[in-house]
Amino acid sequence: MGQSANEGISPAGLSRLVTRDMPHAASALMIEAAWATAHLMMYPLGLLSARTHSTARNRHNLSGLSPEQRGLFHFDVDAAETPILLVHGLIDNHVIFTVMGRALRRRGFQTLANYDYGVLTHNIPQAAVRLGEAIQKLSASTGYERIHVIGHSLGGLIARYYVQRLGGDSHVHTLVTLGTPHRGTHLAWAAPLLPLARQITPSSPVIRELAQPAVGCRTRFIAFHSDFDHLIVPSRNARLDHPDLNVRNIAVHRIGHLSMPNNGGIAFTIAGALRQLDHDGTAPIHNA
Repeated sequence: MGQSANEGISPAGLSRLVTRDMPHAASALMIEAAWATAHLMMYPLGLLSARTHSTARNRHNLSGLSPEQRGLFHFDVDAAETPILLVHGLIDNHVIFTVMGRALRRRGFQTLANYDYGVLTHNIPQAAVRLGEAIQKLSASTGYERIHVIGHSLGGLIARYYVQRLGGDSHVHTLVTLGTPHRGTHLAWAAPLLPLARQITPSSPVIRELAQPAVGCRTRFIAFHSDFDHLIVPSRNARLDHPDLNVRNIAVHRIGHLSMPNNGGIAFTIAGALRQLDHDGTAPIHNA
């Protein structure tokens, strides 16, 4: 049986440990509150735009690019131009990715699109079907058979359902999830009358279905989970652990749920991972 992390620590030592960490926790809480406030102010702007909105430059046109952006083009044109679709979380819209989108563009990624699935969404499998339609439309319009998807919270779970259960691995090269309840969240029990909340409880049929075998799934998964995520309870449920999936789990510390799409370090890590494409368009294996 595994030992507790606090085993062998005296009460006085534990008190010092908690006191030492309090300033960091307070700082993280302030950042999370600031992003929540900013997001509330920006949220109405997201309601004014179309469900799927894409920004892209002409293929192989380097005019107006920074040295870092030009560097990615010279390093790997396909990596720079593979489309990236950003999918928001519950009761949200694409403005949550304003900082993330800007950071990815600064690092040379040229084709970014947002997908809004709407606040009235109440069924994850149905939402996954609609997301799949948007992904195939983006693939057709850009000429790329497989794209990348970055999903925050519920958006990551919808995208995973599409990839794993609806054959979406044929269209999604890499799926990045930020604070996604891969194993559900106990917080969802606070709203048991809401169909969508019931689907993200740890024992829901959707969560059990996603635990089923997925032999041959081609998509690379990168799952960020934070010890300061107040919406994923317990926070380790944002890890993606599945024997058939190519997964890299990345733990981040003192970064809140709403702060994850707005964190520069996370954006930098994502950009580095999306640069890594094998010559045949597959992804290197990174298990953690």
